[in-house]
Amino acid sequence: MSVSEQQAPGNDGTPRAAAPGRLYGVGLGPGDPSLMTVRAVQVIGEADVIAYHSARHGRSIARAIAAEHLTADHIEEALVYPVTTESTDHPGGYRGALDEFYEAAAARLAAHLDAGRTVAVISEGDPLFYGSYQHMHKRLADRYPTEVIPGVTSISAAAARLGRPLAEADEVLTILPGTLPEEELTARLASTDAAVVMKLGRTFPTVRRAMERAGRLPEAHYVERATMSGERTDKLADIDADTVPYFSVTVVPSRIASPPPPEAAPPSGTGEVVVVGTGPAGPLWLTPESRGALASAEDLVGYTTYLDRVPRRPGQRRHASDNKVESERAELALDLARRGRRVAVVSGGDPGIFAMATAVLEVAAQDPYRAIPVRVLPGVTAANAAAARAGAPLGHDYAVISLSDRLKPWEVIAERLHAAAGADLALALYNPGSRTRTWQVGKARELLLEHRAPDTPVILARDIGGPEESVRTVRLADLDPHQVDMRTLLIVGSSQTQAVRRDDGTEVVWTPRRYPEG
Repeated sequence: MSVSEQQAPGNDGTPRAAAPGRLYGVGLGPGDPSLMTVRAVQVIGEADVIAYHSARHGRSIARAIAAEHLTADHIEEALVYPVTTESTDHPGGYRGALDEFYEAAAARLAAHLDAGRTVAVISEGDPLFYGSYQHMHKRLADRYPTEVIPGVTSISAAAARLGRPLAEADEVLTILPGTLPEEELTARLASTDAAVVMKLGRTFPTVRRAMERAGRLPEAHYVERATMSGERTDKLADIDADTVPYFSVTVVPSRIASPPPPEAAPPSGTGEVVVVGTGPAGPLWLTPESRGALASAEDLVGYTTYLDRVPRRPGQRRHASDNKVESERAELALDLARRGRRVAVVSGGDPGIFAMATAVLEVAAQDPYRAIPVRVLPGVTAANAAAARAGAPLGHDYAVISLSDRLKPWEVIAERLHAAAGADLALALYNPGSRTRTWQVGKARELLLEHRAPDTPVILARDIGGPEESVRTVRLADLDPHQVDMRTLLIVGSSQTQAVRRDDGTEVVWTPRRYPEG
C-alpha cells in the first residue's frame, strides 16, 4: 500500500498506526515576502511543523521571509549547520560533517512525519535549485507523501531588477556556481550566449578573472540581495571584491536583447580579426573559446560550407564565398576590422593546418593591415579526428602532407613523401584527390611502397563527424585511388603500426609509442 493512502483498521478491529504526515518543500522566492506564491502561504499556514536551515548564528533568511505567516501553533525545527565555509575536525572532513548533519536533520523530520504531522521545509528561492531543502528531499521523499512548491529564483529576481532579458530566441542560458575552477568558468562563459554565476562571496575574484579572460566582463552585471533589504546593482567591473556577500550573482544578459557595449571592442579603437577553427564538422567539434568568438563577432567571413556550420544570430553579418579565394576573404576580413568591426574568419579543422590562418596572416603582414589585431584560435584537426575514429595510428612521430599540387609542384610533394616514408613516420595525407586531381593517390602509393611493406595499414577516413562518415582500413598495396575524394583523409601507418580486429568485430589501428632500438 502506498504511503499516501490512509491507514484502515485491521481485520481484528484494532486501529492501525496513524497515516504518516506529508512533507512539503516550500520555495519562498528571492527575499521579498510579497513574492511568495499563494500556494506557499497556504501550505505554511496549514503545516504543523515549520523547518528551516540556518548557520550557527541562528539567523535564518528563510524564516525571516516567512515570519509573518508563522504562528504560535507552529512547531519550529531549526536545522543548524555545524559548518558553513570554515574548516572542521570531523573525521570525514567538510563533506562528512555535512552528510552527518543531513542524516540527523532528516531523522528529526521523519519523527514528525511518523507521528502524522505535516512538515513544511521552507527554503529561499526555489527548493530544488541550489536549495538546502533538496538534501531533505533526497532522504525523505521516497518514504513519505511529498509535494514541492516552486519559488521565484534569485536569477529571475536579478534579471527583473536589472530590467534585462536573460535569453531570447535560440540563445543558451548557462547557470554556473562560482565555486567552479577558474579554467572551467572561463571556458563555459566563453562558449555561452548568456550566463548567471551564483554563489559569489569569496569566489568573486575568481569569477571576475574568468569573466575578463572569457571577454565577457564589459557585458557582466552584479546584483546583490535582489528584492531584499540592502539590494545593490552595478557593473561587475566596478565592484570591490571585499564588499561581496554570498547572496549575490553576476548576470551576462541576452546578447540579442542587450548587445555588448562599445567597450567590449578592442581598446585600440579598431576592430580585430579572429581566425576560428571549427573542427572537421559540427558543433561537437567546436572548442568553447571558438564558440565564444563566433558568438561575439559582428561579421563572419568564410567558405560557404564552413559558414553553414555556424548558427545564425540576429545582427551578425555573414560574408560567404567560394573555397578558392582565400586571399580575398582575408583582405575582406581585415578591411572590415580596419573599420572597427569584430570579425571572425571561419575555417574548417584547425585554421593553421592547410587553412585560413596563413592566408589572413600573410595579408595582415602588408602595410595597410599591420596594425589590425589578429588572433588564431585552434580547432580539432581532420588528421586527429580521423585518427581518433580509427584508434591511435598517430601515436608516435608522424608527418602531415598535402597531396594537392595546386600551390606547390608535385616534385616537392614526392620528395617529402620519400623523406617522411624513409624516416619511418606515419603519414596524414590531406587533399588526396578531387574531380580534377585523380592520379596523385596512385602515385603516392607507388612512392610509399618503395619504403613500406604491402600490408601497411592505410586508413580511409571520409566525412568525419558528418552524416556520411565512414572509416575503413586497407592494405597499402590495396589502396584504390577511385575510393578517395576531396572529403577523404588518408592515414598511412609506419612499419610499427598495428591493425587488430577486436571481439566485437571492429578493427583498431594504433602505432606503439615505443620504437625498437637498432
